[in-house]
Amino acid sequence: MPHALVWFRDDLRLDDQPALQAAIAQGYAPVPVYVHAPEEEGDWTPGAASDAWRRRSLAALDASLRARGSRLVCVRGPTQAALERLARDTQAEAVFWTRRYEPAIEQRDTALKWTLRQSGLFAQSHNGALLIEPWDVATKAGDPYKVFTPFWKAAAAVMRTPRTFDAPARLPPVTIDGESIDALLPSPTPTWDRPFWTHWTPGEDGARAALQAFVSKVADYPEARDLPAIDGTSSLSPHLHFGEVSIQRVYATIAQCDAPKEARIAYLRQLFWREFAHHLLHHFPRTTDHNLDPRFDAFEWAPIDDAQLNAWKSGRTGIPIVDAGMRQLWQTGWMHNRVRMLVASLLTKHMRTHWIEGARWFWDTLVDADLANNTLGWQWVAGTGADAAPYFRIFNPLLQARRFDPDGAYVRRWVPELGTKDYPVPIVDLAVAREAALAAYSRRGGIPPNRALRD
Repeated sequence: MPHALVWFRDDLRLDDQPALQAAIAQGYAPVPVYVHAPEEEGDWTPGAASDAWRRRSLAALDASLRARGSRLVCVRGPTQAALERLARDTQAEAVFWTRRYEPAIEQRDTALKWTLRQSGLFAQSHNGALLIEPWDVATKAGDPYKVFTPFWKAAAAVMRTPRTFDAPARLPPVTIDGESIDALLPSPTPTWDRPFWTHWTPGEDGARAALQAFVSKVADYPEARDLPAIDGTSSLSPHLHFGEVSIQRVYATIAQCDAPKEARIAYLRQLFWREFAHHLLHHFPRTTDHNLDPRFDAFEWAPIDDAQLNAWKSGRTGIPIVDAGMRQLWQTGWMHNRVRMLVASLLTKHMRTHWIEGARWFWDTLVDADLANNTLGWQWVAGTGADAAPYFRIFNPLLQARRFDPDGAYVRRWVPELGTKDYPVPIVDLAVAREAALAAYSRRGGIPPNRALRD
């Protein structure tokens, strides 16, 4: 039987693995490989929290492959040279992989597919990350969507019923050696990530368990998702980012569960926000670092205040719900989505700091750091992106805390010293900072400050 390389990337699973399924269906003996080449990711090489997760997820994938008679061959990049060398060593005739949509990776993969084919290898990529690929829908004028609701309707209209496939029971043995995962992704020293793993289980088994646990909570999702003190969200974001569970399986599982229809739709709608993020990133690749809305290119952001920025990063702003969120992020690698909006609003509105500073911090510290979602989220809050909250909508974190953490349970968990002399005074006066932000927006040609929204 001829061999084929199955190149794993952000699709670290065996269920619903289209590259693996394609290799087997076309009569190849699959050789699972992983190429470590973070330098090929452009200006957004994976952050420290992502690396910590990937290390464990790769180990879980290797264990799953070994249980089926195979194993994961891990090597260093550059990717092209590594795949060509692996193909020679295994006498592989083909390379299969699932697509990614980050700008630098899309460019690399397009060139790589052409080069591999020119060298005589059969090279084929598959959709393994999205329900709708970015080029599958467009406006009537043929343009990309910039507003979510029309995108959602168009995407839902063309989406096929998700199909799922169980992992093969057995796989052919692999006889070549690679490098150890520890050599490619050493364990952090000191082990700052240790607290993460009381909250998370990277790998396909952990993803499957998280999905099944969420099924019992879907009925409460529409209300519970906004309450950071309770476990009301799916906690699937890192598993989806690393492809430990397929979006098709998540969609099918929730769509078919026993929860009320409106609750199921509320969650499935969030999955389409993820699709929308990838649609935007593919069509507007510069938005990782530049405003989607060019009217903000001349906006008067404040000069970077290192002391204030560091206080924000470390959860020492003196604004309790913001500090709770930033400490949750540091200790768990994750932050509740409602609180993400609040910490981002404080940074970009009250502190008037450019959203890229927050995007970079999240990129390094989130275990679910995803370039499409991160870019959409930060530009949405900052008012500079697609379907964004207008800049003049400025969240009041004190009012938001009363609404979504009314008994203070979330804040008390992460800010136990609140109310003592050890808790810092606020780094900004919320009312004064709000007016300064609105004045800057007015100078840009925005609406008059008296039209501002206060949440």
